[in-house]
Amino acid sequence: MLLNTPELKVGIADYKVARSPDNIITLGLGSCVGITLFDPNNKVGGMVHVMLADSTQFKNITNPAKFADLGIPLLLEEVLKFGARKTSLQAKIAGGAQMFTFADKTTSLNIGQRNVEMTKEMLKKLGIRLLAEDTGKNYGRTMILNTTTGEVTIRTIGSPLKIF
Repeated sequence: MLLNTPELKVGIADYKVARSPDNIITLGLGSCVGITLFDPNNKVGGMVHVMLADSTQFKNITNPAKFADLGIPLLLEEVLKFGARKTSLQAKIAGGAQMFTFADKTTSLNIGQRNVEMTKEMLKKLGIRLLAEDTGKNYGRTMILNTTTGEVTIRTIGSPLKIF
């Protein structure tokens, strides 16, 4: 990662799009999923931080970036506006952890797992290749997209950096 490179921060239920040499970062991916789309030819990338899988369970949706089924198409639309070509796009995802355990093993919200499943379903539906993922387990992640190389760096407490 380049030092002194501008960094765009993506909050929860938020998205950002940038060109090289900017980095895009999101913190606190627990059960949430971070999705990056990157065009290596045009050096355009974007990231969305989704909280929930399916918007159809809710009324009066004011923020489509909150949901995988709406946020990923929104991100796609925005990276295309920035000059990315859909046929060149590559996706990488992180998060989807099971952050809570229950004494009653039959009680499980599986929000993270549902978020990952919907993310993969949407990427497939949109015809975008999923190149890499760091999902599941039971810990939070920070995700950083380098819009020059397309590399995604994953930081977790107590673990070495993962770069894919």
